[in-house]
Amino acid sequence: MRPSQIETILDREFISCNAGQHTPVMLWGPPGVGKSQIIAGIARLRGVPLIDLRLSQMEPTDLRGIPFRNNDNVEWSIPSMLPDARRHGPAGILFLDEINAAPPTVSAAAYQLILDRRLGEYVIPDGWAIFAAGNRQGDRGVTYAMPAPLANRFTHYEVEANLDDWVRWALSAGIDASILGFLRFRPDMLFHYDAAHNPVAFPSPRSWEYTHRALQKFGDRPDLLSDALQACVGHACGVELKAFIDNMENLPDIDGILEGNVIEVPRGIDLQYGVAAALVRRAKETAGDVKKLSNILKYARNFPQREMGVMLVTDLHRAVGQPLFKVPEFVEWANSVAELMLYDFKPVA
Repeated sequence: MRPSQIETILDREFISCNAGQHTPVMLWGPPGVGKSQIIAGIARLRGVPLIDLRLSQMEPTDLRGIPFRNNDNVEWSIPSMLPDARRHGPAGILFLDEINAAPPTVSAAAYQLILDRRLGEYVIPDGWAIFAAGNRQGDRGVTYAMPAPLANRFTHYEVEANLDDWVRWALSAGIDASILGFLRFRPDMLFHYDAAHNPVAFPSPRSWEYTHRALQKFGDRPDLLSDALQACVGHACGVELKAFIDNMENLPDIDGILEGNVIEVPRGIDLQYGVAAALVRRAKETAGDVKKLSNILKYARNFPQREMGVMLVTDLHRAVGQPLFKVPEFVEWANSVAELMLYDFKPVA
């Protein structure tokens, strides 16, 4: 499933805690696809704490607690990292990351915690959701086959990389426009992992964020930039990205387009993707300037392939949201591409 669908599912699972309808959720997916980031995003969205337990780094006693003598009885101490309503709040997310990389003795200790929401005398507060994540066995990660009793305690979803969802996130995160343009040009490079060859560096949603950081750190050092990009996304992809970035020097004047003084569209398809990404980034930075949005919409009608203009306006909507619908030029643009029906621009109430 695409990340936006997973986000909706997890959000509803979190809300369902109040009605006693919550079911623990297990997310599966290859490394770097964004499983942990999705779960952290739900915690931020709802303004609740996130307790991240890496079960692969724990011992059974880390969950069960340490026994101590109380008169003639043996009792168990409650680990302080487990959710506590007084210390952490009445609602939150307990995230069991790398759960299928945990030794069987640790996962066995988690059975009761996941199904019954308790361990001995300890009880998870009602407002806390339980989410888990792990790599698939074919991804060459350190994994154990998940025992059937543990697997049966979850609902299971597989996370797949999706470019549109990633672009939406990237626009909000301020990812460099050249990366957005490159991935629109080469969408197959958003995630490219060959488990058979077990590469050290490869393109993934996580490594593209690292690539953005590399551009900020080494953008003024052309002697180092190529190696820095390859260190993030691998040799072949890094070389191709560097060539794409170098070609961006041939982009038309972005300010001229925003002011309505430039209407010519570059002939190269890579430059068309580059100018579209640059315009979307600038539109977001100008906080919905109606004149600039209008000029972008006019420019979008000049692309030889109308699908390219649709992609530009689609990403523009992701960047600025509802203000786009209030631009007079939007209706005229929408009428010009109505028969393509590639994107639903209906405003959300």
